[in-house]
Amino acid sequence: MRKLENSELSRPSAEEFQKIAKLPITVVLDNIRSSHNIGSVFRTSDALLTEKIYLCGISATPPDKEIRKTALGAENTVPWEYHASTLEAVAGLKEKGYTVIAIEQVEKSISLPDYLPVVNSKLALVFGNEVKGVQQEVVDQCDLAIEIPQYGTKHSFNISVSAGIVLWDLFNKIKSL
Repeated sequence: MRKLENSELSRPSAEEFQKIAKLPITVVLDNIRSSHNIGSVFRTSDALLTEKIYLCGISATPPDKEIRKTALGAENTVPWEYHASTLEAVAGLKEKGYTVIAIEQVEKSISLPDYLPVVNSKLALVFGNEVKGVQQEVVDQCDLAIEIPQYGTKHSFNISVSAGIVLWDLFNKIKSL
């Protein structure tokens, strides 16, 4: 086995990437404190063809050196917009026909393996603060909640890990529809 060089990976240029069809998934980051986590979500969103990221509340925005450090340029390829209020961002997405989903541990949540997206539906996934999670007032406005099963002693994943797990799972489910 030989490790491949970057030049052998056949990755699109930034210009070519803009023309590739994206998944009907928008990521909403609700008050994320760590710019490193935000950068990681940009990078994962680029890799899995997410259409957009909404940065809300205290979440940092590009250009930010800590975002750039982990995004490795994905902050320039994935469209994003800033909203001071996550509630306003969610309301706007609902008006545009998105199903808004909190990624959170709540009553009546759907386990990620059991969730099947509706064909041709537009999804907005809300990921919450590293300590407090998705704000309750935001959860109240969501159409449903998805929970990632966990079996150890800890009660949560890092937000960037959660985004990676959920986006990978939904990428595979949507591609198979």
